[in-house]
Amino acid sequence: MQTRTLGRNGPTVSGLGLGCMGMSEFYGAHDDAESIATIHRALELGLNFLDTADVYGPYTNEELVGRALAGRRNAVFLATKFGFVRDAGNPVARVIDARPEWVRQACEASLKRLKVTHIDLYYLHRVDRTVPIEDTVGAMAELVRAGKVRHLGLSEVAPLTLERAHRVHRITALQSEFSLWTRDPDEEGVLQACERLGVGFVPYSPLGRGFLTGAIKSPADFAADDYRRTNPRFQGENFARNLALVGKVKALADEKGCTPAQLALAWVLAQGPHIVPIPGTRRIRNLEENLGALEVRLEDADLEAIEAVFPAGTAAGARYTEAMMRLSRG
Repeated sequence: MQTRTLGRNGPTVSGLGLGCMGMSEFYGAHDDAESIATIHRALELGLNFLDTADVYGPYTNEELVGRALAGRRNAVFLATKFGFVRDAGNPVARVIDARPEWVRQACEASLKRLKVTHIDLYYLHRVDRTVPIEDTVGAMAELVRAGKVRHLGLSEVAPLTLERAHRVHRITALQSEFSLWTRDPDEEGVLQACERLGVGFVPYSPLGRGFLTGAIKSPADFAADDYRRTNPRFQGENFARNLALVGKVKALADEKGCTPAQLALAWVLAQGPHIVPIPGTRRIRNLEENLGALEVRLEDADLEAIEAVFPAGTAAGARYTEAMMRLSRG
């Protein structure tokens, strides 16, 4: 398994991670036994970087990952997140809580659900604009000193917020959406800030929530409860325009002798040596296909060809609903 470091002098992890969110929620029906088998297969293949969060489920995804790790904890670099709080009476509603007292409470709850004594990488899932980032990261740093957490991370933050946080305690990784069709971290200076500060960058949804795999042909492919039915990029004319872009990616992938998913992941990997994407899947066949991206070598001519057919800003539609966009880039 190829490895990468999360930032300069950061921890070494597998070149790809595994996002576990979809094993419990958002993308239609799921099967815990299948998901656990996929996690076990990932570990067999040398993938050791697993990503979850308390909000997924909510809570049930951490419990599932905890069951999958029984007897295998030492083989895993485990990341989870806190900050989102969901209303049981309104499952789609979200608020952010990053008060120091909630930091401690959320961490203890995650440790119990995961059935572990420490978390390798603990992220603030979104910035709480009512709490200074220094206060939140200060509380997270106390968890490191207590041995409950090894490394700190942030998700969906702006460069200035990252810099402020980094002055309080070293930030090991920043996680944000990044892919061929979501270039915001590059355009907004986030990748550059990570490089300057020695922070690793962890792209989530590097396959465009499955769109860039080429497997999605119609909105009818989604289950009734699939989150993507409400995502702007999967609706109406946006869907048709984005599908045409994926067709161009598929043509390039065919020329390269790989799948569209592998080409899309290889493009993300080529954007920097300390970038570790975490494509999510609950199926072994998709996991194995994704790992094949580590063997795809993109030359300058390949990158130029990809940019020619899929330049920044080409994707149709916002990456989130308006409500979720308001919670991003704090």
